[in-house]
Amino acid sequence: MSYYDKTFPDLKLKTQTFEDQTCLWIGLNRPDSRNALSLGMVESLVQVLGHADRDSKIKAMVIYGEGNCFSAGGDIKDMESREGMFAGDSNELRLNYTHGIQQIPRAIENLNTPLLAMVNGPAIGAGADLASMCDLRIGFANSKFGVTFSKLSLVSGDGGLFFLPRIVGYAKALEMSLTGDIYSGEECFKMGLLNTYTEKKEDLLSETENLVKKVLSNGPVSQSMIKRAIKHSIKGDLNSCLDLMAAYQGITQRTDDHFESLKAFREERRPRFKGK
Repeated sequence: MSYYDKTFPDLKLKTQTFEDQTCLWIGLNRPDSRNALSLGMVESLVQVLGHADRDSKIKAMVIYGEGNCFSAGGDIKDMESREGMFAGDSNELRLNYTHGIQQIPRAIENLNTPLLAMVNGPAIGAGADLASMCDLRIGFANSKFGVTFSKLSLVSGDGGLFFLPRIVGYAKALEMSLTGDIYSGEECFKMGLLNTYTEKKEDLLSETENLVKKVLSNGPVSQSMIKRAIKHSIKGDLNSCLDLMAAYQGITQRTDDHFESLKAFREERRPRFKGK
C-alpha cells in the first residue's frame, strides 16, 4: 500500500500522473464543517507535506477542499467551547499556535515542491491564510476570500499576515484585514490573489490541471531554486540576491536535466526531467 493510500485525519489524498510526472492532490476533508481546520487536519497536513516533498516521484501538490468550500478557517464550535486549538489560557493558546497551526506555514515555506491551491469555494479566515501560503492559486466566481479575524475581535495567528501583503501589497492587505470584507473570485483575480480565474466552477478542475501540467513540464531542480531565490529577493539586498542566483545558476547548468533540455530542444521533443 502506498503512503498516500493511508488514512489521515481530516485529509483525503490521491495521486495523478500527467504523462510521466506525478501530482499529489490534498483534500481538506471536513465538508460537514465547511473544512474548518482541526488539530488532526493540521498535524496530518504538516506530515503529508513533509513526506511528499521528500518523495522524488511527487513533482507538484494541490490543496483543495472537499465539498463546496475550500476552508472556513477556525472551527467556531471549538472557539465557543474553548476546545481543540482554542483550549487553555493566553499562554497555553500561544504555545498551541506555535507548536500547532504555525507548523503549516513553516512546512510550506521550506517546500522544494511547487504547491498550488485550487480554491473551489469560500476561503475564510485561516482558510484564506492557507491559500495565501501556497505558491499559486486557481479560482472561480465563488472563490471568495475573507480575512475576517477582526470581525471576531481576533488576529490571524497562523502567519497569514506575513504572506498576504507580499501578494496583494501593504495597503490592500490592511484594507482586507481591517474591514473583514468578503471578496469575490473576480475581485481576487484582479488584485493578484488568484493567479488563474475561470467564471464557471465546472471549468475549475480543468484549469487547475492545465496549470499543473505547465508546472510539471519544467525542471524540478530549477523550480526549487527559483522559489528560494524569489523568496530571498523579498528580504535580501541586491548583492546577496545576485550571489545566490549565481550559485544556483552554477548548480543548474551542470545538472542532467539541463543537458536533457538542450538535447530535447535540438530533437524537437518534450524533455524528460529526472530531478537530477
